Amino acid sequence: MDRVVMRASCRAALVGALLALAPGAFAQALADPTRPADAAPVQGSAASASRAGPQLQSVLISNRPGGRRLAVIDGRSVRAGDKVGGAVVVSIGEASVVLRRGKTLETLRLYPKTVDANDAMHVRRKQVHVTQ
Repeated sequence: MDRVVMRASCRAALVGALLALAPGAFAQALADPTRPADAAPVQGSAASASRAGPQLQSVLISNRPGGRRLAVIDGRSVRAGDKVGGAVVVSIGEASVVLRRGKTLETLRLYPKTVDANDAMHVRRKQVHVTQ
């Protein structure tokens, strides 16, 4: 009888240990309900696998004149002159980075769905004329 009880308790302990290690295997990717609809996809999700090209994630600019300018592209900190996936960082602006691939220039924007500053100025001018 003691042998049967020992085997059952060993099996129960083994099953418990396996179940304790298993949550990662059964986990599935869930959408964050607080994430804005137009936000960039989270790295490692199915949506991020479908995007082509590098993604600008952050821009860091020193307050001092002539200070450092850094950008975070695909999780990597870069400066002007650094290479990113076969392209060279040409310049780092307040909300954008210009990359050169051969003879072509590519602009990565921190907020890709925002209105360009020149477009916003034209919109404001039109609104002023309409209200007067």
